[in-house]
Amino acid sequence: MNYLERARRVLKIESEEVALLANRLDSNFEKAITLFLETIAHRGKIILLGVGKSGQVGEKIAATLTSTGTPAVVLNSLNALHGDLGIVCDGDLFLLLSYSGETEELLNLLPSLAHFDARRIAMTGNLGSTLAKSSDVVLDVSVSQEACPHNLAPTSSTTVMMALGDALAMVLLEARGFTRENFARFHPAGHLGRSILLKVGNMMRPLHEVVVMKKNTLVPRVLKEMTSKHLGAAIITNEDGTLAGIFTHGDFVRHVTCGQGIDECPVSELMTTSPITIDQDKLAADVLAILEHHRIEDLIVVDAREKVVGLIDSQDLFKWRIL
Repeated sequence: MNYLERARRVLKIESEEVALLANRLDSNFEKAITLFLETIAHRGKIILLGVGKSGQVGEKIAATLTSTGTPAVVLNSLNALHGDLGIVCDGDLFLLLSYSGETEELLNLLPSLAHFDARRIAMTGNLGSTLAKSSDVVLDVSVSQEACPHNLAPTSSTTVMMALGDALAMVLLEARGFTRENFARFHPAGHLGRSILLKVGNMMRPLHEVVVMKKNTLVPRVLKEMTSKHLGAAIITNEDGTLAGIFTHGDFVRHVTCGQGIDECPVSELMTTSPITIDQDKLAADVLAILEHHRIEDLIVVDAREKVVGLIDSQDLFKWRIL
């Protein structure tokens, strides 16, 4: 058996079925989006029901909806008849998943669902099924063949169902103006959440943890202070405390390799003047962009009055898991 050839066959079949789905999208999809938006506007939630593989796809769709700002829950079809219908409220929206449209456990629920003022969207491959006929909107997820060599195991059908769920979630996201900042609020522990929610002032090293020296300080003393605090840079100020420059190990190495003596050399002669700074209210994502753009490893932090308040070392990005 040629494993790669078999794998490519599966992917080809599934990708072709998804392409067919895209081509047959019609006004029913638009009606579904309208129902979603109306439900959300009235503070309702999306309730997904499915059995077997369809139920597992429903769990993924619910997770995607919830993480992008559309409240969604999964209702177990069996437990629903034993008390879990208590999660349903008037104004909610049911998203019912069944490829055949004749799944017994789902059909047994229909009379009970009718007691709620809740609309229904069916996601099925059988437009003439009982499920389709009992729903307000029907989304066609039919496929011409499964990727299974026996045309039995749900493969193409579950892929198409999941892809359509993604399409619903992403269109809703755009329709509701859901932003990167909104996404970060729901993912505070992720890389994006930290980059967008974490501010420079929260991640910087405050002045008492960094090296701040006057510009007439001799280089050996500055180096000693940098070594004691395990820093690769020192902030250099004028006599009045305003920012004069930054002195880094790189500045030191460049001058030493040129054969210059440093024992009696004031740091002002080696420092980099007009250093790059960042406002403490900026976001962590801005730090990464500045460091990469200017190819520097240390960034001086200032407040709204341009007063120096701290320093960010590139190593801090690993500590805060920004990289």
